[in-house]
Amino acid sequence: MHIPDGYLSPATCAALYAGSAPFWWVALRRVARKIGTRLVPLISVFAAFSFVVMMFNLPLPGGTTGHAVGVGIAAIVLGPWASMLAISTALAIQAAFFGDGGITALGANCFNMAIVASLVAYITYRLLAGRSGLSSHRRVWAAGFAGYFAINAAALLAAVEFGIQPIFFKDATGTPLYAPYPLRIAIPAMMAGHLTLAGMAEFVVSAGLVAWLQRSHLSLLAATAPGVEDLQPEPENTSGWRRVRPLLALIAILTLLTPIGILAVGKAWGEWSPGDFSDPAARQAIAAASGSIAPPSQVPDGLSRLSSLWTAPFPGYAPAFLRSASFGYVLSGAFGIGVILSAALILMWASAHFQRRIR
Repeated sequence: MHIPDGYLSPATCAALYAGSAPFWWVALRRVARKIGTRLVPLISVFAAFSFVVMMFNLPLPGGTTGHAVGVGIAAIVLGPWASMLAISTALAIQAAFFGDGGITALGANCFNMAIVASLVAYITYRLLAGRSGLSSHRRVWAAGFAGYFAINAAALLAAVEFGIQPIFFKDATGTPLYAPYPLRIAIPAMMAGHLTLAGMAEFVVSAGLVAWLQRSHLSLLAATAPGVEDLQPEPENTSGWRRVRPLLALIAILTLLTPIGILAVGKAWGEWSPGDFSDPAARQAIAAASGSIAPPSQVPDGLSRLSSLWTAPFPGYAPAFLRSASFGYVLSGAFGIGVILSAALILMWASAHFQRRIR
């Protein structure tokens, strides 16, 4: 579901950056008011959680792969606006350092997985959870469905963005310039895996973490449960980082387990490299995942031009200086998480320093 460079036209990319910008602006303004509170550690931890959970690839129908996003639980704990920033941060680091999603398509990926998915997850959760108590089993089910609908909404948007490319962007001979498959192929191919295994993975992640938080840290569920009164307030001196220690421990464990994510064979639908279009085995795999419709014999011209626009330092979470794919995957996960947490610490330090200067 990470759209690479070259699959969307520059006009589509610009439109989706423009569509994302107002949401980012509102989210930043809301978070800026709480920059010195316990919210920043929470945002960074859920950005790190989303980053690492997306490294666990799952085999999907048609020989492709997919993954959970972690957007359901992020929206439930943080609310939709802070969730948008957390997931966008994870996606930006994946694109910049690991080539997972394109730089030109970052606006599209954030619009799908961070913005729309956060809103869908939050609205679904609030509607299904109602005014039930924070420790109610109803909230566990509400969380599961929130994650399920959120990831499928994101997948549907990605499929539509892929599918409109050959309609609006083609050369004089009618050959697609970017993503080659139309809506009638893109939507079923993308949704087959997300309505089943990827959607269920997000269901389990969201429901499972809410059930865990109900037992270990109930207060983290309070922000999106206004009016619910079955919670003792936390002491004011509870620091933001102390509050998220259990989640940091969970992220550390998941990072060590990330090599499981490279066991799934195949690529995600719509994330093929230009070289795949001329490789017989890859072409057969693309066709099998696309309703038995073969891809173009040549790489679409626009895709070829834009695909090399940015070269990530560690493409595919595989640092070139390491021979072990498993160790490289773990190291990449640890690096990405370190970048996220370091940025949060720097932001909090800068904010505290600024506050001291103006007093």
